[in-house]
Amino acid sequence: MSSSVLAVGLSLVAAFLFACAAVAQQTAASAVADGDSLISGLVRSPRWWAGVVGDLSGYLVQVAALAVGSVSVVQPLLVSMLLFALPLAAKYSGLRMRRATWVSAAGLTVALVAFVAVGDPTEGTADAPLSVWALPLSAVVAVALVGAVAGVLTREPGRAALLLGIGGGLLFGVAVAFTKYVTDLVESDLLGALTAWQTYALIAAGVSGFYLQQRAFQAGPLAASLPAVTVCEPLAAVFLGIVVLDERLRLDGPRGVVVASAVIVMIVTTVVLSREQGRADDAVPAV
Repeated sequence: MSSSVLAVGLSLVAAFLFACAAVAQQTAASAVADGDSLISGLVRSPRWWAGVVGDLSGYLVQVAALAVGSVSVVQPLLVSMLLFALPLAAKYSGLRMRRATWVSAAGLTVALVAFVAVGDPTEGTADAPLSVWALPLSAVVAVALVGAVAGVLTREPGRAALLLGIGGGLLFGVAVAFTKYVTDLVESDLLGALTAWQTYALIAAGVSGFYLQQRAFQAGPLAASLPAVTVCEPLAAVFLGIVVLDERLRLDGPRGVVVASAVIVMIVTTVVLSREQGRADDAVPAV
């Protein structure tokens, strides 16, 4: 078996594991009543812990895929997680996926793959001074907080899950932007990593993003929250990479049209998915 075929197979396995993890965590979070402590409810749920194990397993398989294949092959394939997760979520909820949900999920997956593969950001610097980080980072965090607050205040499940998912995805993107610098620092200077502000910014963003993701899972259906998380993570990471770390998207020639179109499709399909799930009560029960 060639390394490229093995990388594709491992990437799809990782995507499936991530999908199972998301479904397990969402079903566990949605079982926690609004008035109860979300964290306490989750840590007492075996299903939620199974989701955590699924995430860790998916990550290990992803690492294995990256060991035998390129990032440009592995990362786009991981987006297929959406096509695994949404049917699984529908099955567990006892509903069939509507045709519009299938079309939107497929369109979102293709758009994400196009954004990552065609845009293909060039590598920039590993880090920048705090003064350069300050404004762009504050802007992303502010948008994430606005989304989170709006999600908490709204009473419509699909919209709440969408807004909380946006907040969580943006914070995950912040964590991604710090990851390379921190991992390189850990390898070269562990003590320096323990004292670097970037390490604690990564931890804070990752933990906060994970919490908002779980709140999104609690608030509404997976098809409203998971696409928002999946879309906003790369958008935030690419934005910070370009503005702060001197990365560049490849936008020459037709690439620019493809990338711009992909972003538009990603936004539209994410909103459509959240609205489709708002009609879940009208869906036909699965046999």
